[in-house]
Amino acid sequence: MDLVPALEEPLKQPLKSVLGPATAKVMAEHLGLHTVGDLLHHYPRRYEERGQLTHLADLPMDEHVTVVAQVADARLHSFASAKAPRGKGQRLEVTITDGSGRLQLVFFGNGVHKPHKELLPGTRAMFAGKVSVFNRRLQLAHPAYELLKGDSEEAVETWAGTLIPIYPATAKLESWKIGKAVQTVLPSAQEAVDPLPASLREGRGLVTLPEALLKIHRPHTKADIADARSRLKWDEAFVLQVALARRRHADTQLPAVPRTARPDGILTAFDDRLPFTLTDGQKKVSAEIFTDLATDHPMHRLLQGEVGSGKTLVALRAMLAVVDAGGQAAMLAPTEVLAQQHHRSVTEIMGELAEGGMLGGAEHGTKVVLLTGSMGAAARRQALLDLVTGEAGIVIGTHALIEDKVQFHDLGLVVVDEQHRFGVEQRDALRGKGKQPPHLLVMTATPIPRTVAMTVFGDLETSVLDQLPAGRSPIATHVVPAADKPHFLARAWERVREEVTGGHQAYVVCPRIGDDTDETDGAGDPKKARRSPEDEAEKRPPLAVLDIAEQLGRGPLQGLRVEVLHGRMHPDDKDAVMRRFAAGETDVLVATTVIEVGVNVPNATAMVIMDADRFGVSQLHQLRGRVGRGAAPGLCLLVSEMPEASAARQRLNAVASTLDGFELSRIDLEQRREGDVLGQAQSGVRSSLRVLAVIEDEEVIAEAREEAAALVAADPELERLPGLRTALDALLDEEREQYLEKG
Repeated sequence: MDLVPALEEPLKQPLKSVLGPATAKVMAEHLGLHTVGDLLHHYPRRYEERGQLTHLADLPMDEHVTVVAQVADARLHSFASAKAPRGKGQRLEVTITDGSGRLQLVFFGNGVHKPHKELLPGTRAMFAGKVSVFNRRLQLAHPAYELLKGDSEEAVETWAGTLIPIYPATAKLESWKIGKAVQTVLPSAQEAVDPLPASLREGRGLVTLPEALLKIHRPHTKADIADARSRLKWDEAFVLQVALARRRHADTQLPAVPRTARPDGILTAFDDRLPFTLTDGQKKVSAEIFTDLATDHPMHRLLQGEVGSGKTLVALRAMLAVVDAGGQAAMLAPTEVLAQQHHRSVTEIMGELAEGGMLGGAEHGTKVVLLTGSMGAAARRQALLDLVTGEAGIVIGTHALIEDKVQFHDLGLVVVDEQHRFGVEQRDALRGKGKQPPHLLVMTATPIPRTVAMTVFGDLETSVLDQLPAGRSPIATHVVPAADKPHFLARAWERVREEVTGGHQAYVVCPRIGDDTDETDGAGDPKKARRSPEDEAEKRPPLAVLDIAEQLGRGPLQGLRVEVLHGRMHPDDKDAVMRRFAAGETDVLVATTVIEVGVNVPNATAMVIMDADRFGVSQLHQLRGRVGRGAAPGLCLLVSEMPEASAARQRLNAVASTLDGFELSRIDLEQRREGDVLGQAQSGVRSSLRVLAVIEDEEVIAEAREEAAALVAADPELERLPGLRTALDALLDEEREQYLEKG
């Protein structure tokens, strides 16, 4: 966050004598650091203590590391090679130790002379390099190093501090070089303008921003680091919450048409024909939504609920209340399969109420239309006409709803399904279709810990559905280690046959489609999909729908009715496949993640997820929610070739051990860091979080939200706080940039 003009000097310019253009270029290209302010906000990842040696025992493979250790032994060997045939090749092997373990360093050729002179037994130094394995031992080849000694005044001063900051570095720029560059710009920290109001800072006993920057980069004690971090966490949480509070405040200034259901209208008729009673959770959340809909400024509510907790029903009741009040409601779904599925289930559950204006339709009925990009011209024209005349009270569609051609008679409510698939700008585009801003209900089946909800969806009020409706069955989940125990995989296919023999159906999910391109259909780009070291090691492409379907049809599932479903099929074909599966005409559906959200086939009881380690924790939980939707118990088998000790297998074990989505989302966040979750859910948020961890810092975020709300209510334009305005502008600039990149 570039806080003030004084810190906006480009790194290339003022530091020519120190950084040099080459270093400035590496900082810009590899670390995204362009200005003095950027460099001051590039905080140390951790600190080494002079008297304490690092744990060499915990070194991660294939990562660039910095260690502080002592030379135990150094030996120069000669060897013969193609380049030095007469045994004149030289290899220097240096063993370093830190008390917890030993590590070998290797230098070759002309590179041996300097370290041979400098790295004598007993010498302490910082070493940086990439950890690799040679002869089953960890080693660093040709590491960069900085000796921790020196009699010159500068050297003594540089290393006199007891704590050595270790910065996030790259292979091209070692931690200590970044440290030296920071040292050069540190005097500029005095000019940093403080974004926190003085009363808030003093009330919470926080240090000033210049002091925090000095203490984070040059701490004398651990207490200095703690002071600096708590202050910088507050900056990040507070600036972000002020941005969100201003967005909420702006929304409350907008006018909206209050929408209240009639006592004898379509909502009452719908409730009367429901074959079951609503859960207490559904009743409570519906009441919150109806209260919001009755106000004269737009509702902005996030409805999060476990897979199968009945969110769609709650949303449908809200839509019917708006239709009762003379308005229209639109539901935005992320995929055509899901839009068609929603349209089908809504018309089925509404029955004659979805046939307004038609023969045999109920007197309170309304038309429910579908609008997707692949519809035929005639059907599309009719749908558009029904919307503009007001004949259709409810429309369900994909991005096609956002197009300019689409006009409404009186749009009163927008429901966005699976929020993380849509940016803020897309939901705003749809809201712009109302004569006055419509109410907004955002739904997600990805359980979001409270803090993430406050950070990511901070412009929305939150409702949570955490009860499953009666009649939902438990889902048993097991990991199938295909490489260690191939007979487990054979047993998995037997279990699928048993389910089918018992009159049920099954899904088989693969990460890839498997024709000429490498499309993954929702699991992310396979080249970028969460690649673990083990993943890299095996280099096998993810298993593909088309290949697996063929193998199963010829082998373990021979004789069963097996069909495929993936995102590149023609929409009519996709719909036909889903209809046949829903009707029970297909036994096994081999699919990509297109079935991840919203697909509802109560008779499907088993799911086998191939290469399950290629999916994220939350995504596996979502997929698993497709089975066990009826009276029979569900079974989910996670097939993986990853070794038992790998992080990937631990992730799968976590999914198998609990059905609590909130618990899993915490695990997911802790493993993936906030970046992915925040990045995909809301543009611009990740870039501003450097020391704030949304899981650990729940208290700070909650308090910052309260402070921000009070401050914005008193001074919406922040006229009395120029430093905060500058920090906000920097945050929003980054956010706008990310919008452009996404768009």
